[in-house]
Amino acid sequence: MKLTMWTYEGPPHVGAMRIAASMKGVHYVLHAPQGDTYADLLFTMIERRPSRPPVTYTTFQARDLAGSTADVFKTACRDAAERFQPDALLVGASCTAELLQDDPAGLARTLDVGIPVVPLELPSYQKKENWGAAETFYRLVRSFAGGRERPANIAPNSCNILGPSALGFRNRDDVTEISRLLAANGIDVRVVAPLGATVADLAKLPEAAFNIVLYPEIGDSAARYLKKTFGMPFVSTIPIGVGATRAFLTEVRALAGLPNEEFVGEAEDRATWYARSVDSNYLTNKRVFVFGDATHAIAAARIAARELGFKVCGIGTYMREFAREVREAAEEFGVEALISDDHLDVEQAIIDARPELVLGTQMERHIAKRLRVPCAVISSPVHVQDFPARYSPQMGFEGANVIFDSWVHPLMMGLEEHLLQMFRDDFEFNDQAQASHLHGHAPAAAAGATEVVSDDETLVLAEVPADDAAWTPDAERELKKIPFFVRGKARRNTELFAARKGIRPITVETLYDAKAHFAR
Repeated sequence: MKLTMWTYEGPPHVGAMRIAASMKGVHYVLHAPQGDTYADLLFTMIERRPSRPPVTYTTFQARDLAGSTADVFKTACRDAAERFQPDALLVGASCTAELLQDDPAGLARTLDVGIPVVPLELPSYQKKENWGAAETFYRLVRSFAGGRERPANIAPNSCNILGPSALGFRNRDDVTEISRLLAANGIDVRVVAPLGATVADLAKLPEAAFNIVLYPEIGDSAARYLKKTFGMPFVSTIPIGVGATRAFLTEVRALAGLPNEEFVGEAEDRATWYARSVDSNYLTNKRVFVFGDATHAIAAARIAARELGFKVCGIGTYMREFAREVREAAEEFGVEALISDDHLDVEQAIIDARPELVLGTQMERHIAKRLRVPCAVISSPVHVQDFPARYSPQMGFEGANVIFDSWVHPLMMGLEEHLLQMFRDDFEFNDQAQASHLHGHAPAAAAGATEVVSDDETLVLAEVPADDAAWTPDAERELKKIPFFVRGKARRNTELFAARKGIRPITVETLYDAKAHFAR
């Protein structure tokens, strides 16, 4: 098994915890040893929930292995049902407990706890977190909606929203925004699940005319089951971005039998005007690398290319279950999709693509910071700062406004740094110039000092005799013409080439000889 510092997804039982934490009246009994309770921190520290997730751990210890860990599990189930009195009980095993083969599903069938028990069989060594969440949600929908009768008379403008969950990227605000937008356009939202739903709500799912899948990673399996069982169509267009939101409303209104007229809420779109304004002209053809879950990565790439005028130089996902969809999206932009859950592969792809903006997860934020490239987070996994207290949706017209600010502001900051670099030798901005509006005086340069640009791009003075300088002034000026994101590498390669050839000082000719040498 390959070990790594970072993982994009946890094991599937973490996905099951996400569904349990999303719903009301659902409790999860997890057969797990001490040490597998770390996932609580994801909810209390990262998502900043006011309470622990509704999970009971068996927390068996080494000494319990000499007896019956199955009895430990059954006792935990009875205690959880008595103490928390949930409407339904989920039971399963963590990746470690799976090795014991205690079969929580089989043991649960022997229990009489007085409430419905939904057993989960999640293969921890073949599947991961998002699959576990989708499978858990599907099992719950099948258990509580499967035996229901579909009413004869259903309002054609009624729908359910499927997919939003705990630990999802801005899911809470997306649900608020899309529910408001649908209501303004004459659509009646009956149930939102799993986020905020109860077992009784799941039983009401067949009573709506159609379903809206906001997050296919979580809601697609359940939506397909409802379509097969009850004939309920579902909308799969994801309303992230202005264009996608318009397409989403068109599809929804068509399913609801409403006329395709001007959408209510479109006036809130300010991102389109901003993107066309003169201040955004410099954004055109900026190279952007996109990585994240399939839903957000595909949407981000299309917004970048179609609405902001960026050039997509890379796109990828860590979710192999949606590799086909991401590869199809990559074909639109003439790039090869990266399907990998190894952050080192992603880092190398970013270096090779030479982007001017990275749109990714918390991992890509760290990668971009090391490479000194602007970055905006667009997808889980995320850090606590990506669960803001303020209203910050990604979907709908207001979501498009938030996205514009989130993506463009890092580039604005990068532009300021670029301008500072561009004018660093101007007579007013040079470090040796006197202050223009104060009485201070710049320190005089030491005799024989030579200006040298260091690897961190700050101007420094080095006490080096002119005839012994490592770089000539002409070579330094030529080096500045190289884009900032590869300038450090160019400097290192040139110095390595010069050291091997015994060349000193480094001239413009040496710089280009080194470039030709390493380009072979």
